[in-house]
This record gives sequence, C-alpha cells and structure tokens, in this order.
Amino acid sequence: MTSYDHIAANLAEVKARIAAQAKAWQRSPDDVHLIAVGKTHPAEAIEAALTAGQRLFGENRVQEASAKYPALRARYPDLRLHLIGPLQTNKIRQAIETCDAIETVDRDKLAHGIATELAKSGKRIDLFIQVNTGEEPQKAGVPPREADDFIRRCRAEYRLPVVGLMCIPPAEDHAAPHFALLGEIAKRHGLAQLSMGMSGDYELAIQFGATHVRVGTAIFGTRAAKA
Repeated sequence: MTSYDHIAANLAEVKARIAAQAKAWQRSPDDVHLIAVGKTHPAEAIEAALTAGQRLFGENRVQEASAKYPALRARYPDLRLHLIGPLQTNKIRQAIETCDAIETVDRDKLAHGIATELAKSGKRIDLFIQVNTGEEPQKAGVPPREADDFIRRCRAEYRLPVVGLMCIPPAEDHAAPHFALLGEIAKRHGLAQLSMGMSGDYELAIQFGATHVRVGTAIFGTRAAKA
C-alpha cells in the first residue's frame, strides 16, 4: 500500500518557500496561488493534499481530470481545478464541465469552440492564453509576435473571460527572460494573472510577478508512469 504521508510535509515546504519569496520581493504571499499538479498521480494522492488543506489543483489531460475529480469535488466542494495541458476541440465540453479554469487557450478554433460552449452551458470559467515564449514547434501556445492580436480577438470577438497568460519556458533556457516577456505582454493588455513557474523555477517566477505557480514533483514526488 502506497503511503502519501510525504505530501503534507512537501506542501508545507512549498508554501513556506512561496511565502518567503513573495515577501522578499515586497509581495503578499496571498497573491501567489499554488496549483498542485496531480497529473498521473491517483485520486488518493490528491485527497492527501486536500486533507492537508490544498484546494487548487492542475491536470494536463481532460480524461484524467474527469475520472479523478468529480468524486473528490463532491467531498470537497471548494476544490478548484485548472486544465494546464493542451486542449483538443473535441474535449471542450468535457473540459468546461470538469474544470474551473483553462490555461491553454492558444488558437482561434479553440477560442471559438470555448465561446460557443460557454454560451450554451451558461457556465463562467477563467481562461488563460498560453504563449509559446520560446517558439518551440513541439509545444502549444501562441507565438509572442501573434499574442497581442490573439488576445484582442479572444476578448473583443469571442468575448472570452480572459484573466491572464500562461507559459512554459524551454527546458534548456534560463526562465527569467521568458517570465519577463510574459509579464510585458500581460501588462500591455491589463491582464493581472500570470501562470508561470514549476517545481524547478517557481521561486524565480514569483520574482517576475507570477500569480499562479504550477508545482507537481515537489509536492507529489516523481510522477507515476503512464499506464
């Protein structure tokens, strides 16, 4: 039987680091939201984090999210879930039904589909636009040079509730220039929320204004292998 005793201690350490870094940069720790990324970890691991007081989670895949979270949400109604992985258009309805925020809006077809489904469902969820700051061909996200126009279309044409931006810097790059770039784009559009920083660089992201940090390994441990 797997023990999840480490999760509460890991959560406490990550939260302490977030608070210390926020204070170091004259920010309120309450302005930095920890997204506990539970991808590939079982519902029991998520529940261990819930028991320890964590309420905000992130998942990469809609199918995994819809399998794990409805039962957990029934027991913890204040649970909030962000989709942080790429979203296929045929999964839009499922994503909106399951999640409270989608962080990976990155193309017009997806934006249009989300707008249509939100109008049908009457549900209001937070949306982040993903910017591919490193312009990596294998990675999702709108290229920086197209971000301004895409943000404007999402808000004016599709009337989407865009609250912020998200990025995943290239693994081989220093993350600072990518975080700075995302902040500059957000500032131009008056977007207050920045989802950036993961287990290896969330403290640096806080320095550059992150309002949401996505931390998985440092909380749950090494990810389980995909079945």
